[in-house]
Amino acid sequence: MPLHDLYRSTLALLTDLYQLTMAQGWWHAGMHRHQAVFHLFFRKAPFGGGFAVAAGLEPALEFLQAYRFDASDLAYLAQVRDPNGDLLFRPAFLDELGKARFDCDVHAIAEGSVVFPHQPLLRVQGPLWMAALVETPLLNLVNFQTLIATKAARVAWAAQGQPVLEFGLRRAQGIDGALAASRAAYIGGATATSNVLAGKLHGIPVRGTHAHSWVMSFDSEPAAFEAYAAAMPGNCVFLVDTYDTLQGVRHAIAVGKRLRQMGKRLVGVRLDSGDLAWLGQQARKLLDEAGFPDAAIVASNDLDENLIESLQHQSSQIAVWGVGTQLVTGGTQAALGGVYKLAALRAGPDDPWQAKVKVSEQAVKTSNPGILQVRRFERQGEFIGDVLWDELQPQPARWLAVDPSDATRRRAFDGPDLAARDLLTPVMRAGQRCTPAVPLPEIAARARSQLASLDTTRRRLAHPHGYPAGLEAGLHERKVELVLRARQART
Repeated sequence: MPLHDLYRSTLALLTDLYQLTMAQGWWHAGMHRHQAVFHLFFRKAPFGGGFAVAAGLEPALEFLQAYRFDASDLAYLAQVRDPNGDLLFRPAFLDELGKARFDCDVHAIAEGSVVFPHQPLLRVQGPLWMAALVETPLLNLVNFQTLIATKAARVAWAAQGQPVLEFGLRRAQGIDGALAASRAAYIGGATATSNVLAGKLHGIPVRGTHAHSWVMSFDSEPAAFEAYAAAMPGNCVFLVDTYDTLQGVRHAIAVGKRLRQMGKRLVGVRLDSGDLAWLGQQARKLLDEAGFPDAAIVASNDLDENLIESLQHQSSQIAVWGVGTQLVTGGTQAALGGVYKLAALRAGPDDPWQAKVKVSEQAVKTSNPGILQVRRFERQGEFIGDVLWDELQPQPARWLAVDPSDATRRRAFDGPDLAARDLLTPVMRAGQRCTPAVPLPEIAARARSQLASLDTTRRRLAHPHGYPAGLEAGLHERKVELVLRARQART
C-alpha cells in the first residue's frame, strides 16, 4: 500500500476496536455524555532506572486537535461485522460519531519533565466516550517517545557531557518509529541525528560523513580519504576500520595535513569495530603525536549506556558517541508500560464526582482514584520529592507522602526553604489548545535542566537511590477505603 494511502490526515481509526464498541455501548445506554476523568501514567521506571523523561505531548496534542472520523472511516466501520456475522455498529451511532470532535480538557506535565511511576503525564476530562476513544492513540504516542527520551537521557549521562549522535534510522521500527525516536532522543540528550527527514521535520541538527562502501569503492584507503576531502573538506570524519584500524588512522592523519594546508581541519576519525577502548587510546596517541589534538575520536558499533560507561572507566579517549539500535528501539526494554485509567465519573456538570478505582490482585495495578495532581517540592533548585494528590479534596495542611509500594514508609514535606509547584497544567480546553506549541529545542533544554535538578544518586544507571514520590496521606486513605468497599461488594 502506498504510504500516502496509509498515513492520512485523519487517524481516528488508529485505535483498538474495543474503544469503539464501548463507545457504542455508552451511546446506547445514554451514558456517552457523562463526564469522566482518565489518567495516563506508568507503573515502573524503565531500564531498571529511577526516573523517566516525559515525551510525546506535542504530537499527542496535534493528534487530538485533528481528531475526527471522515466519510471513509465511517464507511469502513459500517461494514465491520461481529462474530455472528451481523453488522457491529448501528447507523445512528455512526452518524453521531461522524459529527464528533475531541471536546475534552487536557492537563499535562510539560514535555521534557522528569517524571516518576504513578504520576499522570496526561489528565483527560470530558465526555466519557470521547475521553475513552483516545486511550490507545495517546498511549501509542506518549509511551514510545517517553521510553526513548529516557534511554537517551541515560546514554547522555554515561557520555558525561560528550556529544551523543543518534544513528538509529536503519534499525528503527518503520518510518514512524524512526522519526519519533529521533525526536525523543533529541529531547533526552542526543545532540544530533543521522536521520535527514527528522532534521527537516523537527529541526534537529544532522551529522554524518561516509560508510565502509565509500572506502571500498576506491583502489585504496588513502585514495578514498583524499577523494572525500576534496569533495567535503569541511566534513572530514574518516571511518578508519575498513581494513586495518590504526593504519586507517595514519591515512587520515596524512590527509589531515593536506586539509590543514587548505585552511581546513581534520574533524576526527570514527571507530566502528574492535576493542574500542584500546583502539581509542592508540588512535589518540597517533593523532596527538601528529599534531591533531583537536581531532575527535568518534565511536559507534552497537553502543548503549552501559558500554559507554564502561569505556569511560577505561579512559578510551572517545569524545563523540554514535548510538543507533540500542537507542531507537529501547534496547533491553521494548516498551514503556504506560496505562490509561478511569479515575472519576459523574452523570452531569451539577452532579458530584464519584471517585473510581480499578482493583487488582497485584497491588501495583490498583489504580489511584480522583482528579489527580502532582505537587513537586524543591530546595535550592534540587528536586526533593513529589506528592500525588486529589483536586476533589481540600489541600492538606501538612503534605505527607505515603510510598505506594510500602504504606509504612512516609515522608513529610515542610520547612520555610521548600518551594512547591503543581506539574499538571491545562493544555487544551474543550478540545482546543490553550497554550502555544513548544519548540523542540526548548523541550530538550527543559529536559537537561530537570535532569540537572535531580540528585546524581537518583540518575545513576544501576540501583539508583529512590526518589520520594508518594500518595498524599488523605488520598492513600480514600484509596484503601474504596478498595475495601470494592472487595466487599464482590463477596
